[in-house]
Amino acid sequence: MAKSTAKKTAFALFFGNREFFPASLQAGARREMKDVLEGLGHKVLMLDEKATRHGAVETPEEGRIYASFLRQHAGEFGGVIVCLPNFGDETGAVCALKDAGVPILIQAYPDDLDKMSPDLRRDAFCGKFSVMNIFYQYGMKFTALKPHTVYPKDARFAENVDYFDRLCRVVNGMRGMVVGSVGARTTAFKTVRIDELALQRAGINMETIDLSHVFDRMEKLDAKACQEKAKTLGDYIRWEGVPEDAKDKVVRLGVVLDELIHEYGMNALGLRCWIELQQQLSICPCVVMSELNNRSIPAACEVDIGNAITMYALHLASGDVAACMDWNNNYGDDDNKCILFHCGAAPQSMLRGKGHVECHAMLARAVGPEHSWGCNTERFKPTPFTYGSLTTENGKLKFYLGQGRYTDDPIADDFFGCAGVAAIENLQTVLQTVGQTGHRHHMSITPGHVLAPIKEAFEKYLGFEVNVP
Repeated sequence: MAKSTAKKTAFALFFGNREFFPASLQAGARREMKDVLEGLGHKVLMLDEKATRHGAVETPEEGRIYASFLRQHAGEFGGVIVCLPNFGDETGAVCALKDAGVPILIQAYPDDLDKMSPDLRRDAFCGKFSVMNIFYQYGMKFTALKPHTVYPKDARFAENVDYFDRLCRVVNGMRGMVVGSVGARTTAFKTVRIDELALQRAGINMETIDLSHVFDRMEKLDAKACQEKAKTLGDYIRWEGVPEDAKDKVVRLGVVLDELIHEYGMNALGLRCWIELQQQLSICPCVVMSELNNRSIPAACEVDIGNAITMYALHLASGDVAACMDWNNNYGDDDNKCILFHCGAAPQSMLRGKGHVECHAMLARAVGPEHSWGCNTERFKPTPFTYGSLTTENGKLKFYLGQGRYTDDPIADDFFGCAGVAAIENLQTVLQTVGQTGHRHHMSITPGHVLAPIKEAFEKYLGFEVNVP
């Protein structure tokens, strides 16, 4: 699983109790869980130990006290960890957590074989089933991971916390996300159509901005407003041979997109990247989108809102950058390899080095030479990745997810844009699934293998349909 650089989730801790178990079990668990989670980089919220017996929950009344504690701290935590130092009471847990509004992870302490007397025994192995069962009966969503019981200081618990952290980031980040549609859908690509109402019902708000507004704002910018962006893009990529007028327009586009992202609170965007930008301004936005993606602001080509959303979800899970790619070419006769490509919007951190700004070799055939400056050319470095895509159907969000890796296999020098050879197990089955279930020619990727927490977040907590070919 990829090492995340994202801000870690703050957790509210819940401690379950049964009164005939010794108080020392609760006191020890409170200290240990707090120390372990803070050591892993997570902020921790705990009910005061004087608010209930030992700061734990057994009765419905204690559950209501804990529920009030969560309401008082709403917005300060992104998940709840249910800790069972002993058996725990299921009724109190329901009263406490039925309106938590965030993902819930259930952890139970193991018993030691030499501590099985009534004074020392925990029985959390059994008690975890009781809590899981009552949550199931009430329709409450929860996460339970392997092993069934685990000490907080066990390395496997740290792995579970990492998984749950990623899951929480996806769930909380997708709820209320804002995606920008900058420009109308590219006329030739009905494949990227999306159901805006379905997105809204899923808690995803889509804001639309016309390209004419973008062009007008670009023209009105003064030179001073562009200085910082000119330096940023100048340091970001190699510009040898690019006309100054084209570079200035690319910079202006970057400034305006940054302004729109701020004004609308966008978490991601899809951009109409052809053909007006080439016909009217003689530029391509690839390098601007690459720099956005390198800042973990997902920017998808060709107004592909579905993949802009997927990129954001992948970013939330990995804590890393994301890219929108074409399922583009076979790789010789190897059935489990293909070339993933796009014109240059891939983030630099996924590439072998600084790219080079060039004319778009394909669009130049339509608009003429010197009218498509801004394409970014570089190869992907070898890395494992998680991929996915989104479409809408019958008012619902429908994803597929998978994992693969970029290899160091060569690609011909005259292959323009950002490209790499991808190895994906059972690739031919994956391609059949993509084609026959209504998905598009684009897909999104992020470094690392983080499929499992995304899948659980999508299916269990967000109610999305997920296919893993």
